[in-house]
Amino acid sequence: MFTLKKLLTTSAVSVSLVIALSAAVQAQSLGTPVNESQLQGFDLIAQPDGSGYPAGSGTAIQGKAIFERRCVACHGMTGEGTSANTRLVGGDMQSEERPIRTVGSYWPHASTLFDYVQRAMPADAPKSLTSDEVYQVIAYVLHLNGIIEDSLVLNKDSLMQVEMPNKDGFIDSSQAL
Repeated sequence: MFTLKKLLTTSAVSVSLVIALSAAVQAQSLGTPVNESQLQGFDLIAQPDGSGYPAGSGTAIQGKAIFERRCVACHGMTGEGTSANTRLVGGDMQSEERPIRTVGSYWPHASTLFDYVQRAMPADAPKSLTSDEVYQVIAYVLHLNGIIEDSLVLNKDSLMQVEMPNKDGFIDSSQAL
């Protein structure tokens, strides 16, 4: 005769067994091996020193059309965002209130913005922008923040020259002992 305790114990063991068997079956047939050519360029990181930038270029004028097509749903028409996490413009890191962290007020390097957009945007289709489109969107976002002129051609070389308002707001302690 089964008691409620035995029934629950038997059910828990059965569920655990089904989960374990499912995991074993999935592990045997999960994914496709990746070769070296598929990994090429996957782990490039755009650094402030200019390493990791792909070829390409663009202006804010060009970037506006891409932004309106691919970015407005989350970031709003002028970068005002649909939430605090999606706001791109404005903000003040020196305010007495809780600081609003935006591209213009928080990010220390334009390369950080470039790298992030290249890898993660748009949120519904990461890595779907071409290198030219990334430069163009970045130029537009920097222009919205009053950091560059709309006609500046942004590329690997000019991006390194962009001075972000909060460039001195971070202390690199990665090498500190």
